[in-house]
Amino acid sequence: MNKSARLNDMMIYLNDKNSFNLKTIIEKYNISKSTALRDIRSLEELGMPIYSESGRNGHYGILQNRLLSPIVFNIDEVSALYFSMLTLNAYESTPFHLSVDKLKQKFENCLSEEKIEMLRKSEQIFSLGAISQNNHCAFLKNILQFAVDEIVCKIKYNKEETTKSYIVQFFNISSAYGQWYATGYNFETSRTQVFRCDKILDITKDKTYKSKTFYDFFKPVESFYKHPDSINFEVSVSKEGIDIFHKENYPSMKLFSENNHHIIRGFYNKGEEDFISSYFLSYGKNILSVKPFELTVLINKKIETLKSHFSLI
Repeated sequence: MNKSARLNDMMIYLNDKNSFNLKTIIEKYNISKSTALRDIRSLEELGMPIYSESGRNGHYGILQNRLLSPIVFNIDEVSALYFSMLTLNAYESTPFHLSVDKLKQKFENCLSEEKIEMLRKSEQIFSLGAISQNNHCAFLKNILQFAVDEIVCKIKYNKEETTKSYIVQFFNISSAYGQWYATGYNFETSRTQVFRCDKILDITKDKTYKSKTFYDFFKPVESFYKHPDSINFEVSVSKEGIDIFHKENYPSMKLFSENNHHIIRGFYNKGEEDFISSYFLSYGKNILSVKPFELTVLINKKIETLKSHFSLI
């Protein structure tokens, strides 16, 4: 292993450590003491915050200043990261304290003028579609951290202009149609629940219930999301309906193709009637058949409600 490859591997190896000793480096990379000392000096010059502790149990410490070690990317990888980063411009809130302009500057500081010009031209030509998110979500970072740390929390939530409290453990954050949503397990109802993040008014740790492990939430969807009183459905759609399904679908539904027929099968729980009828109404004439009849009634009621609304405008 040449020096540059060794230093890169060493940065990755040490990145999540608080300390290390010289012997470990010598043995891991099969190098001499003098080479190991030179490599450590090189890591310091590259910006790794290393300091030495002398004495009988002397070792090297690494300052926990949250700076990541440098990672080497090729130009295609840089371009992919650069344009992924630009999608953050569509969000008023993110779980990260960052400035896209500052991130762009950091990218450009690592590139030649030729590569910078290439990226700027590409930015004018290539655009990634994203729906603008304009609502401020004050606790997005907290939700993410609590989910990662498997922490049960108490939230105050603005529901229909009243403040309600819930004790939940979050395990998913998603973005759809310009909004951030957080899915959590409601300990008081023993059911999952989706919250709009901008309507969360406060969030604090709660010790009323024992937290679940993160992986408890990733069991088969039927065993976790499906309630005993749920209703199964089967909706046949046209070929154009397949595109609509792929643009928007949910864990409680799957698309099947059987004998040139395209069928969406799934379930909805009690209390989700408005959601499921609105969802299938968006398919319009691309729906060919609906089971059970109860779901057909829900969709027709939604249509009548819309007709009544527009007749008054």
